[in-house]
Amino acid sequence: MRMMFLSAGNGNRGAALGALAPAGVAATVIYVLFIGLPILALLVRAGQEEGFLAGLTGPLVLQALRLTVVTSVISLVIVVVVGTPFALLLARQGSTSRLLRVIDTFVELPIVLPPIVAGVAMLMAFGRNGLLGPALASVGVAIPFTTVAVIFAQIFVAAPFYIRAARIGFTGVDPAYEEVSQTLGVSPWQTFWRLTLPMARPSLLTGATLAWARAVSEFGATIMFAGNLTGRTQTMPLAIMTTMESSLGAALALAILMLAISALSLALLSFLLRRRAKASP
Repeated sequence: MRMMFLSAGNGNRGAALGALAPAGVAATVIYVLFIGLPILALLVRAGQEEGFLAGLTGPLVLQALRLTVVTSVISLVIVVVVGTPFALLLARQGSTSRLLRVIDTFVELPIVLPPIVAGVAMLMAFGRNGLLGPALASVGVAIPFTTVAVIFAQIFVAAPFYIRAARIGFTGVDPAYEEVSQTLGVSPWQTFWRLTLPMARPSLLTGATLAWARAVSEFGATIMFAGNLTGRTQTMPLAIMTTMESSLGAALALAILMLAISALSLALLSFLLRRRAKASP
């Protein structure tokens, strides 16, 4: 009987899909062309540009690449170190604490907040005339328009991606396993490292990949809070904007590097999602 219902359900889904198949195919072709043509045009023009190869090894490109890699890695480390226990708290207490439910919603605000607004907000907080500006200046600390400001901007926009994925991963770990582990004499810290963390690892890796990719691609908050200073705050997205005015080859070189980073991030993310699907019961 159960097999009959399953067969009937599959048949209904197949019939519905068959009716919508032409529209689905048309929508797929339109979407692929809309996304694929600009990328194809970028690759073709990069191959035709005489200054492309020279741009790949140009000092401006190398400086922007080095700064982007260093700052994004530092930002990711900070996000993981701070975001992991925070996400665990949200996963374990978020459903019973009204305050944590509010904070959980607030954490995701940077995802929908325009990055340019995030940059202005950080200026109002850490700038010379901001809320903390006078206190920081009194001890000789200046954050805006420095490399530290780049890291601040990256953390602001990237942290929600990791925290959200980590919270989902920790929520999927049954607390009963942790309770059994501790009744057997294993400390809460060891239980976290040996049980909770490995079980949530796929989600943590997924979140870390998304957060790093978002940090690498950050533009709006960075240009408002950190500026566009070559060698100090000019990351790859900012360098693309700058080089478009003077050297198309260098701009295309940076764009291709960003495209490669994005493609590798998506490939890694796809691999992690498939691995998590296989590990799920």
